[in-house]
Amino acid sequence: MTLTYPEVGATAGPGPLPAGYHHLRHRTAVGRGAADFTFAGSAVTGWRMHRAAGVRITADGPRALPGTRVTCRIGLGPLALTAPCEVVLAVDEPRRAGFAYGTLPGHPECGEESFLVELGGDGTVWFTVTAFSRPGRRLTRLGGPLVPLFQRLYALHCGRTLRRLTARRTAPHR
Repeated sequence: MTLTYPEVGATAGPGPLPAGYHHLRHRTAVGRGAADFTFAGSAVTGWRMHRAAGVRITADGPRALPGTRVTCRIGLGPLALTAPCEVVLAVDEPRRAGFAYGTLPGHPECGEESFLVELGGDGTVWFTVTAFSRPGRRLTRLGGPLVPLFQRLYALHCGRTLRRLTARRTAPHR
C-alpha cells in the first residue's frame, strides 16, 4: 500500500500547508521542564497518548518510526472508523519529539497529521497537532463541515489527554 497524497512531510515545518486541503494547527501547554518534556515526548511516540485518548492503536512497532504501519480505530462495533496510516516522519531532538503519519488506502481522509512535543525556552512543554486533509471516502465527503470540526475536537482532546497524563506523572501518589 502507498500513501494516498503526494505532499509527504509537509507537516514537518512551520511553513504553509499544501493548498486544496483543510488545515489544522492546534497548540496546548502540557507541562513544564525537561522531565515533563521527556515524559510527554515518550507518551506521544510510544502511542500512550493516543490509547489514553480512547483510540485503539495497532502498530507494527512499539514506537513511531518512519515506515511504521499504524491502524487507528475510533468508535464501537459497526460504527467504528478504521484509519490505516504510515509514519512518515519521526523527531527525536533535545527540545522536540514526535511524529507525523500519512493516510493509506482505506483511511476516511487523505493527508497527514503530526503530533509534536516541544520544550520552550521558558520551560513550557507544548504539544502541537498539525494536519492537512481532505475527504478520502464517500462517508467523509457526506460529513462535509462536520469532519473538520471533529478533527479540531480530537486535537483538543489529545492535548487535554497529554496534559492529564503528564500531570499524573508528577502528582504525589496517595
